[in-house]
Amino acid sequence: MKIQKSEMPEISLKYSTNGTVKTKIKNAMEAHSLFLSLFDPDTLEYKEMAIVLFLNRANHVLGWMKLSEGGTSSTVIDSKIIFATALKCNASAIILSHNHPSGTIEPSNQDIVVTETITKFGDLIDIKLLDHVIITKTSFYSFADNGRI
Repeated sequence: MKIQKSEMPEISLKYSTNGTVKTKIKNAMEAHSLFLSLFDPDTLEYKEMAIVLFLNRANHVLGWMKLSEGGTSSTVIDSKIIFATALKCNASAIILSHNHPSGTIEPSNQDIVVTETITKFGDLIDIKLLDHVIITKTSFYSFADNGRI
């Protein structure tokens, strides 16, 4: 049986900066500041959301993605979606963030498990999780700054 080109779906990958200036992330404070500009301030204390930054080897931001939006106490952080996107944009590193509507910055057990899972999977494919930042309206928690990554 001979298969024709028109009978198969085409898979293509494309990335272009369109000449935009890339932001460099040097520390958790800079990541926090950038994430605050990406989260919707009207829902920061209402429902959880997760956002991912994708970076190159020089820690320049290639782009960002809203990963998920959940309820008042949780949101889905799907590592397959994170890494599929990271591979598509040829990212060398990622920074994950989600907010806690409760206002507490302490990571939950689930936050810790997710961070460990993403770190381990990233190590396998050479995409480093640089940080996981928990955001509230007034403060933040950095896994990296607290020695948990």
